[in-house]
Amino acid sequence: MTQLPTGASASGSLTATTVTLPGHGGDEIEAYVARPEGDRRRGGVVVIHHLPGYDRPSKEIVRRFAELGYDAVCPNLYSREAPGASPDDAAAVARANGGVPDEQLVGDVAGAAAYLRALPTSNGKAGVIGYCSGGRQTVLAACHLDVDAAVDCYGAFVTGTIPPGLPLKVTTLVDQLPQLRAPLLGLFGAEDTHPGPEQTAELERILTDLGKDFEFHTYEGAGHGFFAVNRPSYNVAAVNDGWERIESFFGRHLGS
Repeated sequence: MTQLPTGASASGSLTATTVTLPGHGGDEIEAYVARPEGDRRRGGVVVIHHLPGYDRPSKEIVRRFAELGYDAVCPNLYSREAPGASPDDAAAVARANGGVPDEQLVGDVAGAAAYLRALPTSNGKAGVIGYCSGGRQTVLAACHLDVDAAVDCYGAFVTGTIPPGLPLKVTTLVDQLPQLRAPLLGLFGAEDTHPGPEQTAELERILTDLGKDFEFHTYEGAGHGFFAVNRPSYNVAAVNDGWERIESFFGRHLGS
């Protein structure tokens, strides 16, 4: 019989709601929170949504973590640019502005992690996971914040070069990787181009040379966005294995 993680509900019951929490600079930002029933101590997970925004699939992931026994929160990174807008409209505004500034992202994730650690059920541990642009932002956050574990799902531009004319105002994170503070799990698609296998290999070499705690898995036949349940890129085999690895990784690092 599979043992439930600390904090998991045997019934699978959970609550989910929208809250506001202090983000970067003390700004009040919207966030989606899901929590398992019961008052057992447990870790928390900050979910960083993908570039298309704070949408239904992102909220499904938050609830998935609650079902796994974690308090989970997804901050709406576009709260300031497009308050109350649909995910598509908010993402369009964010793209037009060049994306979320790195400093603002770190402040918003810090606020979300602080929110989780302040809950009465918290065991004091918080991890972060991100998809697409959120994968890069996960690595960024783990270089600047005291999180306990980080999962990068196909985050582009952690290494490599920035394509000319890219509308997003981003830099690579190579110069910040020496500051990586948390164990890192990376899940990538062999058919992806952002990041492509060469960028994944470069990141692996850098982290190895730095002596960082990490593990990477690349899935044959999977392209970018293979976790996205509402896209043709969804890859059942990669996702099933990926979730098993995420559960095991967070279980080791966020358990009591």
